Amino acid sequence: MTATQNRLWTVEEYHRMIDAGILNANDRVELLDGRIIQMSPQKPPHAGTTQRVDRYLQDLLRNRAEIRVQLPITLSTSEPEPDIAVVSIDPAAYGDHHPTSSEILLLIEVSYSTFDIDFNEKSLIYAKANIADYWILDVIERQVYILRQPTESGYQDIVVLSEDAVIAPLAFGEITIPFSELFLP
Repeated sequence: MTATQNRLWTVEEYHRMIDAGILNANDRVELLDGRIIQMSPQKPPHAGTTQRVDRYLQDLLRNRAEIRVQLPITLSTSEPEPDIAVVSIDPAAYGDHHPTSSEILLLIEVSYSTFDIDFNEKSLIYAKANIADYWILDVIERQVYILRQPTESGYQDIVVLSEDAVIAPLAFGEITIPFSELFLP
């Protein structure tokens, strides 16, 4: 019997598939650890929470960082599209590249039906990329998972906070964010 293996793709090969039209916007996929994964459709609680977080952070961090919503970031073996990426301001407005790990200040995934992927798969990818501050907003439980201290084997510091908690992002220690502002009423 012959064993089969999945073919893993590099970021460069993934980009070539996009350039060649093999993959397009209608495909709704992202590259996770060399695997091309179909993204989940968004239900209203996910979409509404993502929009609310975007608006809040846009106001809070204006002229201090860029807020990217469901846009790609480029990591060594992945090109995910996190719900919210708070990134350094780029003079070229990221017109020549997607943000890389050194430009990412905070990643937020809004989890309505994707908690397992966000917590188990994406957290390991983000930790290996040395993303210092990763939050998962669990819409159903109204909790926020704060993942920090990344290592090759995952995040070493994981804290679960309720929606009435307040926290400062690592990149903006002087700013506090009440989680009640991020969840839908």
